[in-house]
Amino acid sequence: MPMPKAPGGGGGQDVVELLEEQHARLRRLFDEVVRREGAAREERFGELAGLLAAHEAAEEEMLHPFARDRIEDGERIIGERLEEEKRVRAGLHALEELGVEAPEFAERCAALRDDLLAHAQAEEREEFARLRETSERDQLENLAKAVKAAQAVAPARPGRRAPL
Repeated sequence: MPMPKAPGGGGGQDVVELLEEQHARLRRLFDEVVRREGAAREERFGELAGLLAAHEAAEEEMLHPFARDRIEDGERIIGERLEEEKRVRAGLHALEELGVEAPEFAERCAALRDDLLAHAQAEEREEFARLRETSERDQLENLAKAVKAAQAVAPARPGRRAPL
């Protein structure tokens, strides 16, 4: 029987908390990239691309395989998330190719943000919530440690990781 989340309890951060925090950070970074220009946009875009690459790589390597076996209809749910992640990676790569100074960059970045937000909401609703129902707190905490380790060695930019 899964254990309830201990509010401020003695355990560490669990994987759902970690990834939801990263989703919030990605939302903020997308907003900053769209609002800024020049070198500031380039800097924030680099930060965004790096976080997104590490985030998605860790989800694909650690979280999704764990969830696929634990949640009802896991194969379908994870398959849908992987397709969304592939589209987000392709969109980010297209933005990298376009360059932050292109006139259409902000508009295309905002559209990619919307795609990412829809993906994050589906992930939180369909995958993360079900993981909380089917997993023990210590399992989710251990998975958070594994995700952090995977992110520490993930490539800095998604377009430079592997073919889409």
